[in-house]
Amino acid sequence: MKSFTYHQPTEIIFGAGKVQEVGDIVKKYGSRCLVVTTPAIEATQPMYDRVIKLLEDAGIAVAHYDQVIPNPTTQVSAAGATLAQEHKADVILGLGGGSSMDAAKAIAVEASHDGSAWDYLFYKKEPTKKTLPVISISTTSGTGSQVTQVSVITNTEERDKSALYHPLIFPAVCIVDPELMVTLPNFITAPTGFDVFCHAFESAIHPGSGAYIDLLAWEAIEHVVEYLPKVLEDPKNVEYREKMAWADTLAGLCIASAGVTLPHGMGMAIGGMYPHVAHGEALAIVYPACTKFTASSAPQAYGRMAKLMDPELGDLSNEAAAGHAEHAIVKFLKAIGMYKKLSDVNMPEHEIEALAEQCMVLPDYENNPKVATKSEMIALVKDSF
Repeated sequence: MKSFTYHQPTEIIFGAGKVQEVGDIVKKYGSRCLVVTTPAIEATQPMYDRVIKLLEDAGIAVAHYDQVIPNPTTQVSAAGATLAQEHKADVILGLGGGSSMDAAKAIAVEASHDGSAWDYLFYKKEPTKKTLPVISISTTSGTGSQVTQVSVITNTEERDKSALYHPLIFPAVCIVDPELMVTLPNFITAPTGFDVFCHAFESAIHPGSGAYIDLLAWEAIEHVVEYLPKVLEDPKNVEYREKMAWADTLAGLCIASAGVTLPHGMGMAIGGMYPHVAHGEALAIVYPACTKFTASSAPQAYGRMAKLMDPELGDLSNEAAAGHAEHAIVKFLKAIGMYKKLSDVNMPEHEIEALAEQCMVLPDYENNPKVATKSEMIALVKDSF
């Protein structure tokens, strides 16, 4: 067996109705809480009100920062950190999808340190133990941020999307309550659900993978392939939401220990240059080209994935099925309404080379079973265009 190291410090509270415990959980870490969310809409207002009331009933002083946007920016973290300081917050609660949980982590650092969250990216300064504790409540199945040491943030001035990555920003506790997800619209369920698949599959082909990651990753992949199409057909089905929430948690545990590869490096670059493109949407755009590029270099994994997505390949060996992996991923993307190209999201064709260069800024592409050269990266972007 391949040797591996696995560490997961987040306490996971999983199950329908578990959000009721939020007051007692947060009280263990502080008495003045900043709740971090996106702006309320009709579907989320009751949930925000419910969580805030549960906190206040537990005797916690609450301030609410509700200006998180998709692909949260340095401006978002700065405004949230200012409110946290004014409130004298001693604990930060991220309530929502990946954007809210990532923003909560960045705020936990920025509110307790000099400078901006951008100063504490994975290749810059390390945050210290002054970092405020983070509690996460996930409402999408999604990014896995509730169990990772990652906070993705966008600098709009530099057209760059990068990440804080440090053990101190692991949430102390996460609550995964599938009942909070039944109001999620399909235009969010589909891209976040595909992101779950990407996290799990890329962890399975990552050099840092091992027996434990394989165990988690392939269960997550199987759940997404089976239950994402089902939940899109029946969004209020709590059983389907629960299966996707479990897959999301498993996939988050995978990337916290192993990591992501070429598609995520490209997807991050797309989000940095074109912030209107959702993360899962960017991944869906590049996955067929990345699959075509990589499949022959990891035939066991790609063949296994292809046979899950296209049962007609079931009689083939993994090596033979890997040759059909691109077709299988396209078939799955079409089934969940996520098959599109960069030209469909208004990327200018003249920026193909600039995007390819940006795709090679983060080290993710170097973890791919086949590492792209610059000319190959340009070809990948063209193929995705």
